[in-house]
Amino acid sequence: MRAVRMTQWQGEPVLTEVPEPDPGPGEVVIAVGGAGACHSDLHLLHEFEAGALPWNPPFTLGHENAGWVHRLGPGVEGLEPGDPVAVVGAWGCGRCGRCLAGLETYCERPDLAPVPGGGGGLGLDGGMADYLLVPGARHLVPLPEGLTPAEAAPLTDAGLTPYHAVRRSLAKLTPESTAVAVGVGGLGHLAVQILKAVCPARVIAVDPREDARSLALAEGADLALQPGEGLVEQVRDATHGHGADVVLDFVGSDDSLAAAAAYARPLGDLTIVGIAGGSLPVSFFGVPYELSVQTTYWGNRSELAEVLELAARGLVRARTTTFDLDDAVDVYARLAAGEITGRAVVVPAREPVRTA
Repeated sequence: MRAVRMTQWQGEPVLTEVPEPDPGPGEVVIAVGGAGACHSDLHLLHEFEAGALPWNPPFTLGHENAGWVHRLGPGVEGLEPGDPVAVVGAWGCGRCGRCLAGLETYCERPDLAPVPGGGGGLGLDGGMADYLLVPGARHLVPLPEGLTPAEAAPLTDAGLTPYHAVRRSLAKLTPESTAVAVGVGGLGHLAVQILKAVCPARVIAVDPREDARSLALAEGADLALQPGEGLVEQVRDATHGHGADVVLDFVGSDDSLAAAAAYARPLGDLTIVGIAGGSLPVSFFGVPYELSVQTTYWGNRSELAEVLELAARGLVRARTTTFDLDDAVDVYARLAAGEITGRAVVVPAREPVRTA
């Protein structure tokens, strides 16, 4: 079968042929109907070095995946070939307290996990291929009626990650509050939709690109601003001088974090989602009083089911451009060049693959 592989650190992806996976006990093979190309793949390809993560290449890229059940390993129940499913991307041990609570992103027994701190497309073979081996049926979520794998795939990260971040701050997202989404590209444009779908807060989008700001306004943002000089004053003016109650930073640079700390409101939340490598000095007078600063990583299975339900009801949708698997290497080049608006989705199969 075809697969887009990461073969080395600080290299380019390669389209090649690999054997089709054979499911063992408890495992499931899906025919991939959608695999999202994510900016974090670019960080993985170009910026990390050996030893920085607890796993190494080679492996197949693609951690945003959905498709149809293709083959079942011994002992798998509750699934049938042809069932449409989305894949929960983080694969923990399934045994520790965090995993049993559904928080496999924060697995506390990485020595028992299929790969420490990763999953399909992150240390193990992902979905940029004709078929994907999933190590357990618990990592699959049935797709709601009317949602295709190509539509669902980007929601497994680009939708799930902001949804998890928004849920952490829901108590502060009241009709009188303001949320700021910084960077309204692949994840941020979905964050705007999620905020409008689940809370009554005012939403401000921040992005240097005019097309991204226009997209954010089209998705329901109340205001869209450019970063840089004047941003702090503009946010404060828009919030009657109070500042933002919740800031979701999908960039994570020195500049975006410094600005967020300057326009955040006391008692607010600043959640760092982006991995641009910036840092925020935290001291007694360095941030507003009782501002909570936190990082977050991905989300869990129950939250993904909720995101998919919002999408099936038309409340959340990823703006996507689809590509064939044979064009996937070029997709990553276009993503790196900033030529993709919204989300790029590679579609290896457009309907279930029938087995004899």
